[in-house]
Amino acid sequence: MHPNPAFRKASTEENLAFARQRGFGTLAVNGSAGPVLAHVPFVMAEDGTSVDLHLARSNRVIAEGLPAKSVLSVMGPDAYVSPDWYGVADQVPTWNYIAVHLRGELVPMPVEAFRAHLEALSDQFEVRLAPKRVWKTSKMTEGVMERMMRMILPFRLMIGEVDGTWKLGQNKTAEARDGVVAALEALGETGISGAMRALTE
Repeated sequence: MHPNPAFRKASTEENLAFARQRGFGTLAVNGSAGPVLAHVPFVMAEDGTSVDLHLARSNRVIAEGLPAKSVLSVMGPDAYVSPDWYGVADQVPTWNYIAVHLRGELVPMPVEAFRAHLEALSDQFEVRLAPKRVWKTSKMTEGVMERMMRMILPFRLMIGEVDGTWKLGQNKTAEARDGVVAALEALGETGISGAMRALTE
């Protein structure tokens, strides 16, 4: 997380809402030979105290032993910022981005919980595809789902700490930020520019 407090003013609720909406991140645990990473979709509990995810049985995260202290890093939009865009002298290049870290303990869930987890996970993303009809596991041929599920295990990250960096040029003047927004939009970048624009709305 960036140490500048200007970039860390989002509330816990805002950070959790961002992570919930994103629904995909990088899971990290301390391995015997160094950090071990896995890239996972997830679904967050309504109260924001945990996230459910799944891993292939052969994933190295599992091999390192569980339960384990873990971090789920959730990245949002990002963009390079040219110093020319500020309209102010003596600036340097930088990178604007949004990132949220969820720290806690990763624990196994009962194997029987996997189907419900998969339904919740797919529902979370399928509803965003409306008017497409939501996909359900019931659409699969009998027996196929069960065979596939044998290769995957469900897990829960119990969230103990939430950290967020929203680096959007808050340490610059509104006029300087406007210059960056205009340049990014001219390039077709709408993620970070939209977040920056929201600072002044």
